[in-house]
Amino acid sequence: MSLAAQILEAARKSRATITTAESCTGGMVAAALTDPPGASDIFERGVVTYSNAAKVALLGVAQATLDAHGAVSEDVAAEMAQGARVRAGAQIAVAITGIAGPGGSAQKPEGRVCFALASPDTLRLETVEFGPLGRDAVRRAARDHALGLILKALTESD
Repeated sequence: MSLAAQILEAARKSRATITTAESCTGGMVAAALTDPPGASDIFERGVVTYSNAAKVALLGVAQATLDAHGAVSEDVAAEMAQGARVRAGAQIAVAITGIAGPGGSAQKPEGRVCFALASPDTLRLETVEFGPLGRDAVRRAARDHALGLILKALTESD
């Protein structure tokens, strides 16, 4: 059974709805979540906020947070997830922002991806250094990691 199908089953069981806020993955998590039949039971919406302006306008990320920490940061991921969850009225939101490549810098290398998972009473933040695997591999790894975070959040609440 795919991760998305497991999420669908667990979310139905707990009557949870899910939303996504994605940057470097460009909607890959939302696409995975809506792949299994019946996904409309649990998936509320997904938003791709690739630019900083979109993060501010659509998710309510503070410009001051972007200025202080940059788009690839746990602080921005947290505001993305919280903004998405509130706007969608969902129980769980996952947010992803990172540097899929090519490129990056010494301070923010290629393959660094920041994640946030928000629920009404939890905010979980983490940064994963996938390394310079290449753009496609980093994006796929980030998608799969985000799906794993959602599944963990759903099954921990059982």
